[in-house]
Amino acid sequence: MAQAELRVAEGAGPFTTRRTWRLPDGREAVWESRLARRRGVLAVRAPGASTARHARADAASLVRLRRLNSIAAVAFVIGGALFAAGAAIAQFGSGDAITSSGVYFVGGLFFNTGGYVSLLQVINAPRQVPSGADALVTRRWRWWSYEPMHLDWLCVFALFAGTLVFGVNLLDSFLQGLTVQQINRLIWTPDVIGCVLFLVSGHLSFVEVCHGRLRVLAHDLGWWIVAVNQLGSVLFMVSALAAFTPRVTGSELDADIANWGTLLGALCFSIGGVLQYAERP
Repeated sequence: MAQAELRVAEGAGPFTTRRTWRLPDGREAVWESRLARRRGVLAVRAPGASTARHARADAASLVRLRRLNSIAAVAFVIGGALFAAGAAIAQFGSGDAITSSGVYFVGGLFFNTGGYVSLLQVINAPRQVPSGADALVTRRWRWWSYEPMHLDWLCVFALFAGTLVFGVNLLDSFLQGLTVQQINRLIWTPDVIGCVLFLVSGHLSFVEVCHGRLRVLAHDLGWWIVAVNQLGSVLFMVSALAAFTPRVTGSELDADIANWGTLLGALCFSIGGVLQYAERP
């Protein structure tokens, strides 16, 4: 029996994000990591055809992907909105740190939810059959899987880990009477680590959507989602750096930059969530 022939494998380093197969009947099947896990499709092009049709996963798998995508998107929209509200309270409100910390904490729970559901979407995404045929197969449902050699898994795992580290920062922000050293160790350090993980996730997402060659893909919704979220991560990092508390002064380097960076970065994540809602099967 004739087998499909792998013509091109693209990606970065050990990671493959796009494969092009020549099928026995002369057609080409193109698997892309993000399209498969987000929309449950791969492209199939007939010989000499200028356009491709999409081969879709089974109906049950598409329903699963659609639900997971909707939950994650809504969670990021709400989480981003709450973070923006917390920053606005800190910047323009009465200065009550407990109030803004409470709003941040609830927003963090939504970010945790969005991160974990995004991980579930990767773990339970349909996969291309090993022979490269024009079909995607659905695996049994799993709540966890360790797949460090899959770039999509690494992207989302870094994101989820970042939300968990932010949770440490948000919990510690309720503590009162801390010294400057304790503030920097318990609150500022987890904040910076979470921002780094978000930036790593965003970079890996760019590698995935661009197949290893970072470039602007103006007509690709997935690229815009990654770009908007990465801008949010950059703004979060600017906010974190501005929130460092020197021992000499006992106050943040620049509270205004810290608050505005959080507010604008959070709005980016909300916008990214709105765009993500449209990136569904």
